[in-house]
Amino acid sequence: MDRETLGQRIRALRIRQGVSQAQLAFPELSDSYISLIESDKRVPAPSVVELLAAKLNCSATYLVSGVSEDVVDELRVTLDYAEIALSNGAAAEARARYAEVLASADAVALPDMLHQARWGHALALEAAGELEEAIAGLRELTAQASAESDLDHWARLHVALSRCLRERGDISAGVQAAESALRHLIAAGADSTDAAVHLGAALLTAFIERGDLVRAGQLAAQLIERAERIGSPRARMVAYWEAAHVAEIRGDHEEGVALAERALMLAGDGADPRDLGRLRVRYAALLLRARPDQAAHARDLLARVRDEISASASGEIDVAWCLTELARAETALGRPAEGARLAEEALDLLGDAPRRAAAGALTVLGEASVRLGRRDRAVEALTRAATCLEEMESSREAAQAWFDLAEVLAETGTADEPRMAAYRRALTCVGV
Repeated sequence: MDRETLGQRIRALRIRQGVSQAQLAFPELSDSYISLIESDKRVPAPSVVELLAAKLNCSATYLVSGVSEDVVDELRVTLDYAEIALSNGAAAEARARYAEVLASADAVALPDMLHQARWGHALALEAAGELEEAIAGLRELTAQASAESDLDHWARLHVALSRCLRERGDISAGVQAAESALRHLIAAGADSTDAAVHLGAALLTAFIERGDLVRAGQLAAQLIERAERIGSPRARMVAYWEAAHVAEIRGDHEEGVALAERALMLAGDGADPRDLGRLRVRYAALLLRARPDQAAHARDLLARVRDEISASASGEIDVAWCLTELARAETALGRPAEGARLAEEALDLLGDAPRRAAAGALTVLGEASVRLGRRDRAVEALTRAATCLEEMESSREAAQAWFDLAEVLAETGTADEPRMAAYRRALTCVGV
């Protein structure tokens, strides 16, 4: 059923109240202008809508949308509840409340509220691990968004899309989403903005996951230069965070620790809890690799982060990454049984869908199983991790997983053929 137009609503209210066009117009407007508005031949400015709403004893929202204030208030309360649920880590509850708004016929007439609900719904789906549905929603939002109307939100949409695509294992699509968006900003002369740094960071992560370390290193340097030029603490935090990731991949773990510490210092108290949790997990992971003697400190940090992100908007994938690094720390501290338990917990959280987080948990489970003397379990976990990473285009990580598997097979006295096959798969992944 078609809704009344703005002009039709103004006319109906005016007639209902026994007011003529001239009376409604006086003294600010002309009666001919009111006639044009009522016949939908003119679209009044927001200030005129506010004026007419005051004269007709209704809200501007009702004039524009036809939705009563009571309904608007009810939808707004539902949205606020969904936001709170998402920030508290109740992804399923948040998803249900956002879906409630999206199912409302009245929300169609409230574009800003509808967009807020669709954006929140996509984030709730991601937090719940429903990546396919999250990606579908984000694709629709990015197709409708405009960098000119809200640059920062436009960038956040593309960063989220790239992140979900990468986590699903479609790294090339993740690269494309971030790269095309960044190219658009540069062409529009918006390269010296926070939005450009955040998109560059998403692209850098995708390069790392794809194994393109040369481009990742170049982009990391550009990000730091751009962030320092902008001067925004958040932009600088993001740039140093990603540079720490590049240093880790290159094996320069001490440099990575220094960069991560600088990022943490820049984050401050105003950082997004989800981003801060991810940064702390990355820092702890670097500590484990750079300073094995500080494994206990890394474990304690990860335990605190786990408690924090479990009660925040962080989704199952973020929790799983934290559990995986915690499992790595426990294994390094000589508690492989606890490490295996935590890795299994991460895998239970992620389900059966192939994901980078699942591959990471399987790799740590393989290492813990080796320490426990469970060779068959180690071979199974590492084979699944390597196969998963290879399918997801994570060539560098896949090569390492196949190499680790070959080493385990060698230790177990397995026949030469399976071991050599694993080595060959490792070499193939790095293009040899």
